[in-house]
Amino acid sequence: MEIADFVCMKAIIPRLASVKRDDVIRELVAALDKAGKVGKDNAADIAKAVIKRENEASTGIGKGVAVPHARHKAVKKVVAAIGISATGIDFSALDKQPVYTVILLLSPVAGDQHLQAMEAIFGHLQNDNFRKFLKQSETVEQIKELLVEADQDPSW
Repeated sequence: MEIADFVCMKAIIPRLASVKRDDVIRELVAALDKAGKVGKDNAADIAKAVIKRENEASTGIGKGVAVPHARHKAVKKVVAAIGISATGIDFSALDKQPVYTVILLLSPVAGDQHLQAMEAIFGHLQNDNFRKFLKQSETVEQIKELLVEADQDPSW
């Protein structure tokens, strides 16, 4: 599975408005909702589920990145939104540093798509250049190009 296959290009936010963890999650879920990816009237419930999951254990994996995620009955197909913060967000990350890149992943309750999508995300996030260019991206187009390029040549 390639990352560009499940990132909703209409739910990429190169400059997040929110500065607090829960608000960032709501902002990204709202972007997926606006793009028609979470079903009618499910955004609040989905955001609540992601925040609940985040309260159990931080998804701030370090190096300026967080990957909040949840499985939800309203989600029919694995989908992700990406947000970039210029100021940094406290996600209680493992390295205690602020998060600048947030990749929100939503998956159906059943199936193994969730694990496949997580593998694709973490595979790219291990690459220092990918993280650096993602953090520095200022437009939706730059992020789209980065995702496609990373999928085509994961070694770059």
